[in-house]
Amino acid sequence: MRYQLGSDEIPQAWFNVAPHLPEPLAPPLHPGTGEPVGPDDLAPLFPMALIGQEVSAEEWIPIPAEVLDVLSLWRPTPLVRATRLEQALGTPARIYYKDESVSPAGSHKPNTAVPQVFYNKAEGISRIATETGAGQWGSAVSFASQLYGLECQVYMVAASYRQKPYRRVMMETWGGQVVPSPSNLTEFGRQLLKENPEHTGSLGIAISEAVEDAVGRADTHYALGSVLNHVLLHQTVIGLEAKRQLAEAGEGLPDVVIGSCGGGSNLGGIALPFVPDRNEGVRLVAVEPASCPTLTKGTYEYDFGDVAGMTPKLLMHTLGHDFIPPPIHAGGLRYHGDSPIISNLVHAGWMEAVAYPQGKVFEAAVQFARTQGSIPAPETSHAIRAVIDEALAARESGEEKVILFSYSGHGLLDLAAYDDYLNGRLIDA
Repeated sequence: MRYQLGSDEIPQAWFNVAPHLPEPLAPPLHPGTGEPVGPDDLAPLFPMALIGQEVSAEEWIPIPAEVLDVLSLWRPTPLVRATRLEQALGTPARIYYKDESVSPAGSHKPNTAVPQVFYNKAEGISRIATETGAGQWGSAVSFASQLYGLECQVYMVAASYRQKPYRRVMMETWGGQVVPSPSNLTEFGRQLLKENPEHTGSLGIAISEAVEDAVGRADTHYALGSVLNHVLLHQTVIGLEAKRQLAEAGEGLPDVVIGSCGGGSNLGGIALPFVPDRNEGVRLVAVEPASCPTLTKGTYEYDFGDVAGMTPKLLMHTLGHDFIPPPIHAGGLRYHGDSPIISNLVHAGWMEAVAYPQGKVFEAAVQFARTQGSIPAPETSHAIRAVIDEALAARESGEEKVILFSYSGHGLLDLAAYDDYLNGRLIDA
């Protein structure tokens, strides 16, 4: 069963969770001086509008009409009740998912790519440099850049560049220029390739390359697909719509809200609008890969957001900025750190975190595909694994509960991963 809002019911403002956090967010620190950064320090990378959103304490930030016009191409997205999955599991739980796979890029990423490129265009920037893991973010920025007439340079983690060639084709179709990272386009990339010509790369390395690119050109800014406050802010349209749709479905608040977590944008989008409802019993759950267990095994401390140490230091859960995760298929979750907002919530005990190995994740993905029909992205499948476990626990206890999760993207360009799983070649990292 699907619950669909009208095109005139897109949220008109983003929800800023900052005033509702258990502790105020710690300031980013300058990579050189160690002092808190100011707007001038960030200006070579971001437009002032985004810098303002990054530090805003306002609960609601209006969405520009020009951005709403583009978002209306696919928003509001459907809320779907997974009744066939419920029946297969024999659970009394009611499972709902927010289907973000209906966007042009097939994931939640355009929710922030569009406003980021819009604000850069308004400031006179003509070129964007960015990184991407599995390709969802690079696809979204290429799509948004094409709409607003900007050039787009994408540094794609080398392991994913090789695993997912059609993601590259998708970006190039929208005019994006894509290279495997580490690349020969930057000094840092050339240094790493000299040390290891077969380097598999990481999101931290790709970020370093994109930042180096951006700071070296006056016409270029950097766009980040996760982690930072303004990115999670833009994604809150997901949870805001879901709240209204659950009411349409005759539900109150969900008992648990689940999202996969790499840097935190998808999880933040579905979960942050429910933070004020924590006292009403709503549980928030982050799901990450066991091979990159940032929240479950990382330390909570200041660290660089990139491998080269070019970005400001953030107070976050981290495995260390030089951590290189194995090349699992969920490339979008292979990040050493995490959003300061998500880290703040986990550190305070306001959000739970679990980690799963790749094999268990694909087992859940196939079960979802064989009941609901849709083939989920490997990243999304982490959330599905946790959803299934929650539903099975409800079956054991006999408890009726409402489970909400973000179906953050489809897996139609990730079929090589399914081929590996179905034919016994998947490494259970």
